[in-house]
Amino acid sequence: MLEKWQAAVLGLVEGITEYLPVSSTGHLILTQSLLGLDDPATKPALDAFSIVIQGGAILAVLGLYWPRVLQMLRGVAGRDEVGRRLLVNLAIAFLPAALVGPTIDDWLEQNLFSPLPVLAALLAGGVWMIWLDRNRDDSNAARGLTLAELDWRHSVAIGLLQCVAMWPGTSRSMMTIAGGTWVGLRPREAAEFSFLLGVPTLGGACLYRLAKNLISASRNGTPDLIETLGAGSVLVGIAVATLSAALAVRWLVAFLNRHGLAAFGWYRIALCAVMALALWTGWVRMV
Repeated sequence: MLEKWQAAVLGLVEGITEYLPVSSTGHLILTQSLLGLDDPATKPALDAFSIVIQGGAILAVLGLYWPRVLQMLRGVAGRDEVGRRLLVNLAIAFLPAALVGPTIDDWLEQNLFSPLPVLAALLAGGVWMIWLDRNRDDSNAARGLTLAELDWRHSVAIGLLQCVAMWPGTSRSMMTIAGGTWVGLRPREAAEFSFLLGVPTLGGACLYRLAKNLISASRNGTPDLIETLGAGSVLVGIAVATLSAALAVRWLVAFLNRHGLAAFGWYRIALCAVMALALWTGWVRMV
Protein backbone atom coordinates (compact mmCIF):
# COMPACT_ATOMS: atom_id res chain seq x y z
CA MET A 1 0.00 0.00 0.00
CA LEU A 2 1.29 3.45 -0.94
CA GLU A 3 1.02 6.06 1.80
CA LYS A 4 -0.85 9.21 0.80
CA TRP A 5 2.13 11.43 1.61
CA GLN A 6 4.28 9.27 -0.66
CA ALA A 7 1.68 9.57 -3.42
CA ALA A 8 1.67 13.35 -2.91
CA VAL A 9 5.47 13.48 -3.26
CA LEU A 10 5.31 11.42 -6.46
CA GLY A 11 2.49 13.63 -7.76
CA LEU A 12 4.53 16.75 -7.04
CA VAL A 13 7.56 15.33 -8.84
CA GLU A 14 5.39 14.31 -11.81
CA GLY A 15 3.64 17.66 -12.05
CA ILE A 16 6.81 19.73 -11.85
CA THR A 17 8.84 17.61 -14.25
CA GLU A 18 6.30 16.40 -16.84
CA TYR A 19 6.50 19.51 -19.00
CA LEU A 20 10.03 20.56 -18.04
CA PRO A 21 12.67 19.04 -20.36
CA VAL A 22 14.19 16.97 -17.55
CA SER A 23 12.21 13.66 -17.74
CA SER A 24 9.27 13.07 -15.42
CA THR A 25 9.48 9.28 -15.69
CA GLY A 26 13.17 9.37 -14.86
CA HIS A 27 12.55 11.55 -11.81
CA LEU A 28 9.70 9.30 -10.66
CA ILE A 29 11.85 6.17 -10.91
CA LEU A 30 14.65 7.85 -8.97
CA THR A 31 12.23 9.30 -6.40
CA GLN A 32 10.73 5.86 -5.82
CA SER A 33 14.21 4.58 -4.99
CA LEU A 34 14.86 7.48 -2.62
CA LEU A 35 11.55 6.82 -0.84
CA GLY A 36 12.38 3.14 -0.50
CA LEU A 37 9.60 2.15 -2.91
CA ASP A 38 11.77 -0.21 -4.92
CA ASP A 39 10.38 -3.49 -3.58
CA PRO A 40 10.24 -5.94 -6.53
CA ALA A 41 6.80 -7.07 -5.33
CA THR A 42 5.26 -3.64 -5.90
CA LYS A 43 7.49 -2.46 -8.76
CA PRO A 44 5.02 -3.38 -11.58
CA ALA A 45 2.27 -1.39 -9.85
CA LEU A 46 4.56 1.60 -9.26
CA ASP A 47 5.82 1.51 -12.86
CA ALA A 48 2.20 1.62 -14.04
CA PHE A 49 1.44 4.39 -11.54
CA SER A 50 4.33 6.42 -12.99
CA ILE A 51 2.42 6.48 -16.27
CA VAL A 52 -1.15 6.74 -14.95
CA ILE A 53 -0.26 9.72 -12.77
CA GLN A 54 0.42 11.66 -15.96
CA GLY A 55 -3.35 12.09 -16.16
CA GLY A 56 -2.88 15.01 -13.79
CA ALA A 57 -0.56 16.72 -16.27
CA ILE A 58 -3.18 16.26 -19.01
CA LEU A 59 -5.84 17.94 -16.88
CA ALA A 60 -3.47 20.86 -16.24
CA VAL A 61 -2.91 21.51 -19.97
CA LEU A 62 -6.61 21.19 -20.77
CA GLY A 63 -7.32 23.79 -18.10
CA LEU A 64 -4.60 26.22 -19.17
CA TYR A 65 -5.07 25.90 -22.93
CA TRP A 66 -8.84 25.49 -23.18
CA PRO A 67 -9.08 28.39 -25.72
CA ARG A 68 -6.82 26.39 -28.07
CA VAL A 69 -8.88 23.25 -27.43
CA LEU A 70 -12.06 25.17 -28.28
CA GLN A 71 -10.37 26.54 -31.40
CA MET A 72 -9.59 23.00 -32.56
CA LEU A 73 -13.17 21.91 -31.84
CA ARG A 74 -14.40 24.80 -33.98
CA GLY A 75 -11.99 23.58 -36.65
CA VAL A 76 -13.62 20.14 -36.58
CA ALA A 77 -16.94 21.88 -37.16
CA GLY A 78 -15.47 23.76 -40.13
CA ARG A 79 -15.59 27.15 -38.42
CA ASP A 80 -11.87 27.77 -37.77
CA GLU A 81 -9.26 26.92 -40.40
CA VAL A 82 -6.30 27.58 -38.07
CA GLY A 83 -7.82 25.32 -35.42
CA ARG A 84 -8.43 22.56 -37.97
CA ARG A 85 -4.85 22.77 -39.27
CA LEU A 86 -3.44 22.67 -35.74
CA LEU A 87 -5.53 19.59 -34.91
CA VAL A 88 -4.32 17.84 -38.08
CA ASN A 89 -0.69 18.65 -37.26
CA LEU A 90 -1.09 17.33 -33.71
CA ALA A 91 -2.61 14.12 -35.08
CA ILE A 92 0.31 13.70 -37.50
CA ALA A 93 2.86 14.31 -34.73
CA PHE A 94 1.07 11.85 -32.45
CA LEU A 95 0.91 9.03 -35.02
CA PRO A 96 4.54 7.75 -34.76
CA ALA A 97 4.27 7.26 -30.99
CA ALA A 98 0.86 5.63 -31.35
CA LEU A 99 2.29 3.10 -33.80
CA VAL A 100 5.64 2.44 -32.11
CA GLY A 101 4.69 2.65 -28.43
CA PRO A 102 2.51 -0.47 -28.04
CA THR A 103 4.96 -2.62 -30.01
CA ILE A 104 7.95 -1.93 -27.74
CA ASP A 105 6.22 -1.23 -24.42
CA ASP A 106 7.03 -4.63 -22.88
CA TRP A 107 10.69 -4.39 -23.90
CA LEU A 108 10.97 -0.89 -22.47
CA GLU A 109 9.40 -1.94 -19.18
CA GLN A 110 11.67 -4.96 -18.81
CA ASN A 111 14.93 -3.31 -19.79
CA LEU A 112 14.87 0.45 -19.26
CA PHE A 113 12.69 1.21 -16.22
CA SER A 114 15.58 1.24 -13.76
CA PRO A 115 18.08 3.89 -12.59
CA LEU A 116 21.06 3.09 -14.85
CA PRO A 117 19.32 3.54 -18.24
CA VAL A 118 17.61 6.65 -16.84
CA LEU A 119 20.95 8.18 -15.88
CA ALA A 120 22.40 7.48 -19.32
CA ALA A 121 19.43 9.23 -20.95
CA LEU A 122 19.66 12.18 -18.55
CA LEU A 123 23.33 12.69 -19.41
CA ALA A 124 22.91 12.34 -23.18
CA GLY A 125 19.88 14.64 -23.20
CA GLY A 126 21.69 17.25 -21.14
CA VAL A 127 24.64 17.37 -23.52
CA TRP A 128 22.30 17.61 -26.53
CA MET A 129 20.31 20.49 -25.03
CA ILE A 130 23.45 22.49 -24.28
CA TRP A 131 24.66 21.91 -27.84
CA LEU A 132 21.30 23.00 -29.28
CA ASP A 133 21.24 26.14 -27.17
CA ARG A 134 24.77 27.15 -28.12
CA ASN A 135 24.06 26.64 -31.81
CA ARG A 136 20.68 28.33 -32.01
CA ASP A 137 20.16 31.48 -34.05
CA ASP A 138 18.44 33.98 -31.73
CA SER A 139 17.51 36.31 -34.59
CA ASN A 140 15.90 33.42 -36.47
CA ALA A 141 14.05 32.26 -33.36
CA ALA A 142 12.55 35.72 -32.92
CA ARG A 143 11.03 35.59 -36.39
CA GLY A 144 10.31 31.85 -36.32
CA LEU A 145 7.19 29.98 -37.31
CA THR A 146 3.89 30.28 -35.48
CA LEU A 147 1.57 27.32 -34.90
CA ALA A 148 -0.60 28.61 -37.75
CA GLU A 149 2.40 28.27 -40.13
CA LEU A 150 3.39 24.75 -39.10
CA ASP A 151 2.99 22.13 -41.85
CA TRP A 152 2.82 18.33 -41.94
CA ARG A 153 6.56 17.87 -42.53
CA HIS A 154 7.39 19.77 -39.34
CA SER A 155 4.83 17.67 -37.47
CA VAL A 156 6.33 14.40 -38.73
CA ALA A 157 9.79 15.48 -37.54
CA ILE A 158 8.51 16.40 -34.08
CA GLY A 159 6.54 13.15 -33.89
CA LEU A 160 9.60 11.04 -34.74
CA LEU A 161 11.66 12.84 -32.10
CA GLN A 162 8.91 12.17 -29.57
CA CYS A 163 9.40 8.42 -30.10
CA VAL A 164 12.97 8.74 -28.81
CA ALA A 165 11.52 9.90 -25.49
CA MET A 166 10.05 6.45 -24.88
CA TRP A 167 13.44 5.71 -23.34
CA PRO A 168 12.80 6.79 -19.71
CA GLY A 169 15.02 9.65 -18.69
CA THR A 170 15.05 11.20 -22.17
CA SER A 171 12.02 13.51 -21.63
CA ARG A 172 9.13 13.83 -24.03
CA SER A 173 9.08 17.57 -23.41
CA MET A 174 12.76 17.89 -24.22
CA MET A 175 12.43 16.07 -27.53
CA THR A 176 9.28 17.89 -28.65
CA ILE A 177 10.26 21.39 -27.50
CA ALA A 178 13.76 21.05 -28.91
CA GLY A 179 12.28 19.47 -32.04
CA GLY A 180 9.87 22.36 -32.40
CA THR A 181 12.63 24.95 -32.21
CA TRP A 182 14.74 22.82 -34.57
CA VAL A 183 12.04 22.92 -37.29
CA GLY A 184 11.71 26.68 -36.84
CA LEU A 185 9.05 27.34 -34.21
CA ARG A 186 9.54 30.17 -31.74
CA PRO A 187 10.36 28.83 -28.23
CA ARG A 188 6.95 29.82 -26.87
CA GLU A 189 5.14 28.21 -29.82
CA ALA A 190 7.31 25.08 -29.59
CA ALA A 191 6.42 24.73 -25.90
CA GLU A 192 2.70 25.17 -26.59
CA PHE A 193 2.77 22.55 -29.36
CA SER A 194 4.62 20.20 -26.99
CA PHE A 195 2.03 20.72 -24.26
CA LEU A 196 -0.90 20.12 -26.62
CA LEU A 197 0.80 17.09 -28.17
CA GLY A 198 1.13 15.70 -24.65
CA VAL A 199 -2.68 15.42 -24.33
CA PRO A 200 -3.15 12.53 -26.80
CA THR A 201 0.31 11.08 -26.18
CA LEU A 202 0.11 10.99 -22.39
CA GLY A 203 -3.60 10.18 -22.50
CA GLY A 204 -2.99 7.20 -24.75
CA ALA A 205 -0.10 6.01 -22.58
CA CYS A 206 -2.19 6.36 -19.40
CA LEU A 207 -5.13 4.40 -20.78
CA TYR A 208 -2.91 1.77 -22.35
CA ARG A 209 -0.85 1.17 -19.21
CA LEU A 210 -3.91 1.18 -16.94
CA ALA A 211 -5.77 -1.29 -19.16
CA LYS A 212 -2.67 -3.46 -19.44
CA ASN A 213 -2.26 -3.56 -15.65
CA LEU A 214 -5.93 -4.33 -15.01
CA ILE A 215 -6.09 -7.07 -17.66
CA SER A 216 -2.85 -8.67 -16.48
CA ALA A 217 -4.03 -8.66 -12.86
CA SER A 218 -7.36 -10.20 -13.84
CA ARG A 219 -5.73 -12.96 -15.89
CA ASN A 220 -3.14 -13.82 -13.25
CA GLY A 221 -5.41 -13.41 -10.24
CA THR A 222 -3.08 -10.79 -8.74
CA PRO A 223 -3.87 -7.33 -7.30
CA ASP A 224 -4.01 -4.50 -9.81
CA LEU A 225 -2.26 -1.18 -9.23
CA ILE A 226 -5.28 0.36 -7.46
CA GLU A 227 -5.57 -2.60 -5.09
CA THR A 228 -1.80 -2.62 -4.54
CA LEU A 229 -1.32 1.09 -3.97
CA GLY A 230 -4.77 2.15 -2.73
CA ALA A 231 -7.42 4.16 -4.59
CA GLY A 232 -7.05 7.13 -2.24
CA SER A 233 -3.31 7.33 -2.83
CA VAL A 234 -3.74 7.13 -6.61
CA LEU A 235 -6.26 10.02 -6.52
CA VAL A 236 -4.00 12.11 -4.27
CA GLY A 237 -1.09 11.62 -6.65
CA ILE A 238 -3.14 12.68 -9.68
CA ALA A 239 -4.60 15.73 -7.87
CA VAL A 240 -1.18 16.99 -6.74
CA ALA A 241 0.23 16.35 -10.23
CA THR A 242 -2.54 18.49 -11.77
CA LEU A 243 -1.89 21.52 -9.58
CA SER A 244 1.90 21.38 -9.75
CA ALA A 245 1.88 20.81 -13.54
CA ALA A 246 -0.25 23.91 -14.07
CA LEU A 247 2.25 26.03 -12.15
CA ALA A 248 5.22 24.45 -13.94
CA VAL A 249 3.76 25.11 -17.39
CA ARG A 250 3.25 28.81 -16.70
CA TRP A 251 6.79 29.15 -15.37
CA LEU A 252 8.40 27.20 -18.21
CA VAL A 253 6.96 29.32 -21.01
CA ALA A 254 8.32 32.51 -19.46
CA PHE A 255 11.70 30.90 -18.71
CA LEU A 256 12.23 29.56 -22.25
CA ASN A 257 11.60 32.97 -23.76
CA ARG A 258 14.33 34.50 -21.58
CA HIS A 259 16.93 31.77 -21.14
CA GLY A 260 16.53 28.90 -23.62
CA LEU A 261 17.33 25.23 -22.97
CA ALA A 262 20.92 25.19 -21.70
CA ALA A 263 20.03 25.58 -18.01
CA PHE A 264 17.99 22.39 -18.16
CA GLY A 265 20.86 20.61 -19.87
CA TRP A 266 23.26 21.51 -17.04
CA TYR A 267 20.62 20.46 -14.50
CA ARG A 268 20.30 17.05 -16.14
CA ILE A 269 24.07 16.53 -16.08
CA ALA A 270 24.27 17.56 -12.41
CA LEU A 271 21.37 15.28 -11.49
CA CYS A 272 23.01 12.41 -13.34
CA ALA A 273 26.23 12.91 -11.37
CA VAL A 274 24.43 13.08 -8.00
CA MET A 275 22.36 9.98 -8.68
CA ALA A 276 25.34 8.05 -10.02
CA LEU A 277 27.13 8.77 -6.74
CA ALA A 278 24.03 7.69 -4.82
CA LEU A 279 23.93 4.39 -6.70
CA TRP A 280 27.65 3.80 -6.20
CA THR A 281 27.45 4.42 -2.46
CA GLY A 282 24.30 2.31 -2.05
CA TRP A 283 22.13 5.24 -1.01
CA VAL A 284 19.82 4.35 -3.89
CA ARG A 285 19.29 0.72 -4.83
CA MET A 286 19.12 -0.31 -8.47
CA VAL A 287 16.22 -2.73 -9.06
